[in-house]
Amino acid sequence: MTIRVLLADDQPLVRAALRMVITDTPDVEVVGEAGDGAEAVRLTGELAPDVVVMDIRMPGMDGIEATRLITTGPGTTRVVVLTTFDDDDYVYGALRAGASGFLVKDMALDDILAAVRVVASGDALIAPSVTRRLIKEFAARPATTPPPPPPPRAALGGITDREREVLTLVGSGLSNAEIADRLCISVATAKTYLTRLLAKLDARDRVQLVILAYEAGLVAPSGS
Repeated sequence: MTIRVLLADDQPLVRAALRMVITDTPDVEVVGEAGDGAEAVRLTGELAPDVVVMDIRMPGMDGIEATRLITTGPGTTRVVVLTTFDDDDYVYGALRAGASGFLVKDMALDDILAAVRVVASGDALIAPSVTRRLIKEFAARPATTPPPPPPPRAALGGITDREREVLTLVGSGLSNAEIADRLCISVATAKTYLTRLLAKLDARDRVQLVILAYEAGLVAPSGS
């Protein structure tokens, strides 16, 4: 199955570099390009790509608002954002807006392709080490768009004690293997718990579980 990708970036050179690599990749194709957020939203509606690779800082409508409109729309398109993680204050807003993860612009192009495949498969692109950093920064930085009100602990009443443990560990940045080791269960069982949590909490992916764990008070940012 060919993964259909829309490139949204105001820098033509970035789009050209990605397009060149994708052209030589049999299972991924570029179906459109956008130079700003509004165009990305419009082309997503017209072309229904599987994945939008979305820049954050673009003229007019930025990538955060475009991501929100795409992920709350009627389609199934998923979004990964492009950012310079060390400097970009907006990545947290993008994750709140429904992005399935983020890429760093200085990543190798082959790694970006691999990330697109991960997101297209329905998973989230967020490494455990980055998750830990995300949790710390998530509380410290103001949201660029108003976040949803933190859900009370009662909102997690539909999950079991063990699922709550797993959610806490996901929010703390542990990988599936680390969760399995911590709880003395198999990796397959850890994955089963994650699948149940996604269904019960109506979360799209692991990124949203991380944010939910933090906003529900299950995880405290480092240093607090």
